[in-house]
Amino acid sequence: QVQLVESGGGLVEPGGSLRLSCAVSGRAVDTYAIGWFRQAPGKEREAVACMSRSGGKTYDSASVKGRFTVSRDTASNTLYLQMNNLKPEDTAVYYCATARDNGCTVTMGYPAYWGQGTQVTISS
Repeated sequence: QVQLVESGGGLVEPGGSLRLSCAVSGRAVDTYAIGWFRQAPGKEREAVACMSRSGGKTYDSASVKGRFTVSRDTASNTLYLQMNNLKPEDTAVYYCATARDNGCTVTMGYPAYWGQGTQVTISS
């Protein structure tokens, strides 16, 4: 059974940075595609970024391109989301999710496994 545990959230001022981690257990982090979603208060959950099995990266939210970077470390079996130049509209609960597909289109469209989420709050 795949388990995902997010960490790294917190309260930061606008313009600051955070790095979120998603510890994967039950399989290797690069077995299939894996990605990040977020859900802001009162809004629907949205896809943020994904890494395919082959290492390709996609950023589903236009608002994060150039500011967020998705990466993975096979030694620690962890997925990361480096977030720079954070804005108040980035405030959300961030979730790690995966499925049993090599690509991001299916994984981000039909995620099967979810973490519990980590809260990110951007405020001065």
